[in-house]
Amino acid sequence: MGWKNGRRQRKLLYGRTRREVQDQLRAALKTKQEGMLRAGPRQMTGQFLKRWLEDSVKSSVRPATYSMYWHLTTRHLIPNLERIPLQKLSPEHVQELLRVKTEEGLAPRTVHHLRALLRIALNRAMRWGLVMRNAAALADSPRIERFDIRMLTPNEAKRLLATAETDRLGALYSVALALGLRQGEALGLSWNDVDFEARRLHVRHGLQRVAGALRLVEPKTRQSRRTIALPGVVVEALQHHNARQSQERLLAGTRWHETGLVFTSTIGTPIEVGNLRRHFWRLLDKAGLPRMRFHDLRHSCASLLLVQGVSARVVMETLGHSNISVTMDTYTHVLPELQRQAADAMDRALGGRTMER
Repeated sequence: MGWKNGRRQRKLLYGRTRREVQDQLRAALKTKQEGMLRAGPRQMTGQFLKRWLEDSVKSSVRPATYSMYWHLTTRHLIPNLERIPLQKLSPEHVQELLRVKTEEGLAPRTVHHLRALLRIALNRAMRWGLVMRNAAALADSPRIERFDIRMLTPNEAKRLLATAETDRLGALYSVALALGLRQGEALGLSWNDVDFEARRLHVRHGLQRVAGALRLVEPKTRQSRRTIALPGVVVEALQHHNARQSQERLLAGTRWHETGLVFTSTIGTPIEVGNLRRHFWRLLDKAGLPRMRFHDLRHSCASLLLVQGVSARVVMETLGHSNISVTMDTYTHVLPELQRQAADAMDRALGGRTMER
């Protein structure tokens, strides 16, 4: 690798077989010809991960995402891998890490996230010319059982909203169910985002806990920043909620915290996720509906729109999905109904007789 300060610079390559080392050597020579291969002191995996967090991750992701990356890396990856030289990190090391974390009782999804996070970090190491292969990409990910999405039928949705009519957060459930907002997007709505005259709602922020405090952050993706037309049922619910909040503001007096948020506690502070979950479950119990996640209201919105003939493209834009394949892959269970509707529509167009089902 040349000379530096009178000393020859070398790049060491390791492998379990001669063939593996030869493959690495060919890749290293190609990278060197492209000017991308660097020599330097031996770096431990723990040192690299700390540097990666500060130099690469911190400035490129949202604060809440960085907090999650930092927690997983410092709590699980670094303690197990810090003494392994980065160039010697192998798929066996990663596989052992995943096994140990599984045996420690970590949830399979969390173990899966650890492998994915390490794969992202090692991709950066490859770009920096520090390693020749991505050991995490070559390790097997733990099997994750997909949870069943619970969605409300039209009758169940009507029953939920009817039960929530007199609830102080009834408008929140109308917004989540009719517009498909994510939980953080709904809790991060401000009155400035609601245009009653044009009957439109602008999704500009999300509410997330960052460094122990609830803060407004940028939307999840560029497509998440969107404008949605408001159905009449949502306009009416928000107007009633606005009047109710004005009364709560007067009752709270000096205890009121003005945040400008649409959905708040009785003293104007942002709503805690745990409190919302308990409130939502009580409402479901009162409506005689099985318990579900708040996020399932978003799934219910998409399903209801699709089966009513709304185009997948419009549903994608309403929900803020990055592309239409995300929408259709998530809601494949409604495809048979959509296909039947399409066949019936073709019968009507061609003068055929719609078959009874």
